[in-house]
Amino acid sequence: MAKAVQKITLNRSEDIPFDKLELSQSNVRNIKAGVSIENLAEDIARRKLLQSLSVRPILDRDGKETGRFDVPAGGRRYRALELLVSQKRMARTEPVPCIVKRDGEISAEDDSLAENVHRADLHPLDQYRAFQTLREQGLGEEEIAARFFVSVATVRQRLRLASVSPRLLDLYAGDEMKLEQIMAFSITNDHVRQEQVWDTISRQHIRDTYYIRRLLTETTIRAGDRRAVYVGIEVYEAVGGIVMRDLFEQDNGGWLQHPVLLEQLVVEKLKADAEALKAEEGWKWVEAAFDFPYGHTSGLRRFHGKQRELSEEELARHDALKDEADKLDAEYAKAEVSSEDIEHRLEELGSELDQLNDRPYVFDRQDVARGGAFISLAANGELKIERGFVRPEDEPQVEGHSDDAEAGNGDIGGNVIGSSSAGGISVNSKPVSGDPVEDEDDTLRPLSDRLVLDLTATRTVALRNALASDPVIAFVAVLHAFVLKTFYLYGSDSCLELTLQSAKFSQTQGLGDTVWAKEIDQRHEAWGQDLPKNPDNLWGYLVALDEISRQALFAHCASLSVNAVIEPWNKRTRAIAHAEQIARSIGFDMVEAGWAPTVDNYLGRVTKANILQAVREAKGEQSTQLVDHLKKQDMAREAERLLQGSGWLPGPLRTSVDAASADNLAAAVDKASDDTSEAGSNDLPASLTEDADLGDPNQAAQQSAGYLDAAE
Repeated sequence: MAKAVQKITLNRSEDIPFDKLELSQSNVRNIKAGVSIENLAEDIARRKLLQSLSVRPILDRDGKETGRFDVPAGGRRYRALELLVSQKRMARTEPVPCIVKRDGEISAEDDSLAENVHRADLHPLDQYRAFQTLREQGLGEEEIAARFFVSVATVRQRLRLASVSPRLLDLYAGDEMKLEQIMAFSITNDHVRQEQVWDTISRQHIRDTYYIRRLLTETTIRAGDRRAVYVGIEVYEAVGGIVMRDLFEQDNGGWLQHPVLLEQLVVEKLKADAEALKAEEGWKWVEAAFDFPYGHTSGLRRFHGKQRELSEEELARHDALKDEADKLDAEYAKAEVSSEDIEHRLEELGSELDQLNDRPYVFDRQDVARGGAFISLAANGELKIERGFVRPEDEPQVEGHSDDAEAGNGDIGGNVIGSSSAGGISVNSKPVSGDPVEDEDDTLRPLSDRLVLDLTATRTVALRNALASDPVIAFVAVLHAFVLKTFYLYGSDSCLELTLQSAKFSQTQGLGDTVWAKEIDQRHEAWGQDLPKNPDNLWGYLVALDEISRQALFAHCASLSVNAVIEPWNKRTRAIAHAEQIARSIGFDMVEAGWAPTVDNYLGRVTKANILQAVREAKGEQSTQLVDHLKKQDMAREAERLLQGSGWLPGPLRTSVDAASADNLAAAVDKASDDTSEAGSNDLPASLTEDADLGDPNQAAQQSAGYLDAAE
C-alpha cells in the first residue's frame, strides 16, 4: 500500500501593530548593501509594503507568548517602517502584515540567511522590459530613475537594449551571450548589421566587446575626426546626419553614420573659408583641400611677413604686465608656502602676455597680389593656413638672373660661362670680343675672352687656396649657398658649385601629418621669418650670426637633402649605405623617433603571411594563433593592437649596427635593383635582404625581412 504524501501547512499571516515588533539580533545582515533605508522608506510610503515581515513570538520564562514579536527576517523593511514612524508619517500602532512562525524546528538565523540567499536579482533583460513597459505607460526616464533609486543613465542604458535585435536578446536570455556583448551591440539600431556581426564573431575565437564595436563602426567616422570637429556635430545633425552613441562606454562623442554627407559639408565649408580668406587678405589665389601631399609647395617661392609692431598703448601694457609678472614670480620663489592666488594671477599675466606677443603677420601688398595660400585641415580639426607662396609664372622678371640660372657646369677652359645674348661676355658693361688683339700702344681695347678666362681662373685657384685656410668663412660660404637654394628663388647666386636637392616624396600619403614633417615645417618657418627678405643681404646676416645659430641653420639645410629612399628603378646602393652610417653616427632609431606599425602605414599593405611574421617576431608564436584565422582586414587591425608598444620594425626601418651591415645592405639593394630591372616589376623581391644582417643574432631571420615587402 502506497504511503500517503504528507501535506505542507504554511505559516499564517497576521496584522501586528508596529509597536509590538522588535528587531531581532538573529538577523544575519549586518553590512549595508543595496537600496538605502531612506530610499526604501520612500518606496514604502509610495507603494506600501510589498512583502510581509517574518516574525517569531517572544516568550516569557514559562514559554508563554508575551504579545511582542521578534523580526529575524525583514530587518531593512522594519528599519524603513521605524524611520517613517519617527518622521510621524506612520502611526506607531499601524498594523503590519507579518508571517508568524511559532515552531522552533529551524533557528531564526537559518530563516534570516535563507531569505537573503535564496532570492535572485532581477535579470537585466527583465529590468529593461519592465522599464520599457513603464515608459509606455507614460513615465519619463527621470521619473523611473527616481522611483527605483537608480541614475537616469542606468535607465537610459537599460532602455537602450531595445535597439538590439530580438534574436540577439533571445540568445542573451539563454546565456549564449554576455551582457557586455549585448551592450556593445546597442550602439547601432541596425538589426541586420548586428546579426551579421554576431554571425561573424560566433565563428571566431575573438568575441571581445571592443571587436564588436569596431566591426559595427568600421564604415563610420568618429566624432573626434578632424572633419567632424571642423564642421561641428550640430551642423551635421541639423542636415539629417545620424550619430551613433555608446551609453555603456566612453565614446568621445560617438560615430557619424553618414561619411558622404560629412565630406560634402567639409568641402562646402572649406570652399567658403577659401573665398573669405582670398577676399579678406587679397591673395591672388587660394587652394583648399582636406590634405595636401607632402612637398606640395615644391617649386614655389615662399615669402614671409613681418609681425605687426606694438602700438604705444600695447607696449606700455606689455611692460606693465611683464613687471608685475617678474615681481610676483620673485615673491613666489621666496615664499615658503605655495599660494593659489599668486599662481592663478601668474597664469592670467602669462596669458595676456601671450596674446600681445602672438600678433598677426603683415605681408607686403605687392607680394600678396602675386602670391597665394593653401588651406587644409589640421589634425585637431582647426583650419590650417599656409600663406605666402608665389608660382613661377607670377614671379617678377629680374634682370641678370635668367642667364645665371641657365649657366652650365662646364669645366674651366670650356664654354665661356655667363655669356651675353650676343654670344660673348661683357666687362664694365662693354662687349668683349674673342678675336686676338693687335699690339697698339696707344689704343685702349677690351680684354679678350681668353684673357679674361685665364685671369679669373687664376684668381679662382688662389681664392680656393685662401678659403681653405679660413674654415669659418668656408663654412659660411657653403651655408650661404645652401640657404640661397633652400629659402630663395635664385639659388645660383653663389660662386660655389654646390648642388642641394630635396626630394619631396609626395607619393607617400599622410607623410605631412607626421611629427617629423611638422617639426621640419616649423623649423623652416622660423628660419624663414628671421632671414633677410633680400638675398643680397644674406651674406652679411650669416657673417654676423653666432656660431651655434650658423651650425643649426646649416644642419637644417643639409638635412633637407637627405634621401635614403630605396627605389627599384634607381641604383643608389652606396647612398643607402651612407645613410646607414649617418643613422648609426647620430644614434638614430625609428622606434625612439615614434614610429609604430599601423594598418595604414604597413599592416594593411602587406600579405597575411607578412602580418603573421610581424606578430611572431614581436610577440611569439602563441600570439599568432589569436589572428591567424581572421580575414586580412581584421587581421591587420588586431595585429596593430598586438604590436602596440612592442618596438617591432619592418626591415627597411631597422638601422644596422656596423659597417659590414651597411655593405651587406648596399649589396642587397644592388642585387634587388638588378632582379627588378630584369623582371620589369615595380616591387623589390623578397630576397632583397637574404644576406643582410641587421644586428641581433638571435633575430637574424626576422631582421632579414624584405625591404619592400610583397604587396597585398
